[in-house]
Amino acid sequence: MSWAGTGEAFAASYAALCAGTGERLREIAGPARGRALLDVGAGDGTLAAAWADAGWRVTAAEPEPSMREVARARHPKLPIVSHALPHLPFDDGRFDAVTANFVLNHVPDPRAAATELRRVSRDLVIVTTWSAAPTALWREVTARAGLAPASPARLDPDRDFERTADGLRRMLTEAGWHPEVTELTWTWHVEPEALWQSVTGGVAGAGAFYATLADADRARFRTAFDDLTADRADGGRMPMTQTAAIAVEHVR
Repeated sequence: MSWAGTGEAFAASYAALCAGTGERLREIAGPARGRALLDVGAGDGTLAAAWADAGWRVTAAEPEPSMREVARARHPKLPIVSHALPHLPFDDGRFDAVTANFVLNHVPDPRAAATELRRVSRDLVIVTTWSAAPTALWREVTARAGLAPASPARLDPDRDFERTADGLRRMLTEAGWHPEVTELTWTWHVEPEALWQSVTGGVAGAGAFYATLADADRARFRTAFDDLTADRADGGRMPMTQTAAIAVEHVR
């Protein structure tokens, strides 16, 4: 799945959903006390900026140019670099804490990525992945539209992991971690047009699927989306309940 050019669409839509873990992650990390933090896969910089506001010395790493452009426009004081997993050009133990929010579910080699995150931390690593993700909504829209769903993109079996809390724990253990894994469930209330912007902007699997459709099928997809959101919107917003698995590694 390519994220090229999706910065604006992501910032207008799923950035707010992904930020739903932020408060819990900061609770886990504890008071900043001027500690250094690396946020890997920082996207539009929402979470990295929140860490900085909480007193951390933050470096945001984001390899996708359009994401960095949005992050720099929204958070001009935030240090942003283009480095990507699984090779980060930092010394061992360079940062007190390292975070990767909904990143390991997108990299080609999750175990190598997890190993690298641990290498550059001297104290704490926190990663998240989806246990229940927004893809369920788009599967239902696709079914309502009478369209054949796209086959989900999967990694090779020897690199993939089960997208559950237990699956995340097993994968990280194989990468040399001793993780503590919990789950967080919350409800995101989003305007339907923000969701639609994510699709037309090419964000994630739904955006990639929409890009392959002919004009007539795009019209059917939009009609199905409008019908579904009309059925479920509350006060003009869609309530979407999501669950994230959160893994914590104490390096020392």
